[in-house]
Amino acid sequence: MSGIWFKIDNTVPVVTPALMLFPERIENNIRKMIAIAGGVERLRPHVKTHKLPELIRLQIRHGITKFKCATIAEAEMTAMNGGKDILIAFPLTGTAIDRFINLVNVFPSAEFSLIADSAYVISELSHKAVESGIELHVLLDLDIGMHRTGIIPGPEALKLYQLINDLPGLILSGLHVYDGHIRDSNLTDRAKVCNRDFKKATDFIGELNKAGFTTPLVIAGGTPTFPVHAKASDLELSPGTCILWDYGYSTAFPDLTFKHAAVLITTIVSKPAENLLCLDLGHKAIASEMSQPRVFFPEIKDFEVINHSEEHMVIAVKNAEMWEAGQYVYGIPVHICPTMALHENVYVVKNGSIVDEWKVLARKRKITV
Repeated sequence: MSGIWFKIDNTVPVVTPALMLFPERIENNIRKMIAIAGGVERLRPHVKTHKLPELIRLQIRHGITKFKCATIAEAEMTAMNGGKDILIAFPLTGTAIDRFINLVNVFPSAEFSLIADSAYVISELSHKAVESGIELHVLLDLDIGMHRTGIIPGPEALKLYQLINDLPGLILSGLHVYDGHIRDSNLTDRAKVCNRDFKKATDFIGELNKAGFTTPLVIAGGTPTFPVHAKASDLELSPGTCILWDYGYSTAFPDLTFKHAAVLITTIVSKPAENLLCLDLGHKAIASEMSQPRVFFPEIKDFEVINHSEEHMVIAVKNAEMWEAGQYVYGIPVHICPTMALHENVYVVKNGSIVDEWKVLARKRKITV
């Protein structure tokens, strides 16, 4: 956080609260991501962090063609901008399956895949695939400790894997193994837990081999376990947050030296008391699922959030006399992914000046499909 790289010198007023992106820092993060992976071939970055067409195209220019998404809108946005191999790593049911099939038909030049973790959904996928006259690429979603989606490796998981293989209209495409529950700050500790929990997946692969299946494609991990899984040459890697980097991850995982590339700009709208500043950085501008503080202000080292509501953030500071109503304050969000979804557009900053605006297209629930 050295220097004042985040400040802008534009004389044109900025509509705050707003989010600014720094392309040179983003490119640095992409290059570092490729270096950790050992090349682009094993990378399948997660789109949910940025949700931006421009960053899909930028990653493609760096040779990345495979992507991971959380929503059909993200997958559509990725296909619209040149992505060729797109996984939706979120369980689809009911009408979402119909939308997915429509997506496959609308973008025939892209290969789409999805995850499943229940016999009911796998059967539904098969039925709708046959009905539509297409084949769907399906990965079995394994739960190795997060307990959010997926099936625990074991006999029942083997039955589901066999079911995907046997049912018409489905192409068995491998395993999806996300380990977002692993949050150890120390890399050595994180690696120990990661390897311990991922052994559940490797043991399961051994059972698949005994059952006559070849060793499958495995898409593993997120950003925290990225450097651990990168040491195994047979895995696809799906980091996400590292492309923009946020304050939460930079403090939680100091071994990952990506650069902050997304900065909030907010305005002091009031000084309600001697030591208080009121900013226009309400819930509608910054992700609020985290405990306070939800933002780091590089120029205000010592502050306490007193009140946070829809349009306001009131902070107590020791040097309030240095600040006046109307001044900009810059902040690094603690959690960038859901913060991006709160902004319809982002400012693009180069050399201290705003040079463009990008539309956060995939924040939408639906684009066209």
